[in-house]
Amino acid sequence: MIEKIWRKFVNRETVSYLIFGVLTTLVDWLSYWYMRRLGIDYRVATAGSWAAAVLFAFITNKLFVFNSWNLRPKKVWAEFVPFVACRAATGVFTMVAMIAMVDGLGITQDFICKIVVSAISLVMNYVFSKLFIFTS
Repeated sequence: MIEKIWRKFVNRETVSYLIFGVLTTLVDWLSYWYMRRLGIDYRVATAGSWAAAVLFAFITNKLFVFNSWNLRPKKVWAEFVPFVACRAATGVFTMVAMIAMVDGLGITQDFICKIVVSAISLVMNYVFSKLFIFTS
């Protein structure tokens, strides 16, 4: 029974999603860190790092996680639009959560907030991608 549950949740797709999710998170965090070092406001840096991460995630999720190798422009667009829409939803969550923690709760270590929000977003993004985007 435990082995059956293990196989259901630990497979090529979930492991590759985790690997590319970590890489996407690194793109997000590194671009956020770089923009903050340039003196860019944390809200603008959050939005910019989100955009970089979404583009990276779409490419890697499409090709390597969900094996969607149909590169016809119509198919790519049909996956890209809902992918960005779902990521926009988690992007809004990220922005609201960051503002709530930094400005609302007064947490001065904004990067710790970024880590917490990223972990929650990772799970939300997998569910959205699996159920609504890369379904074929």
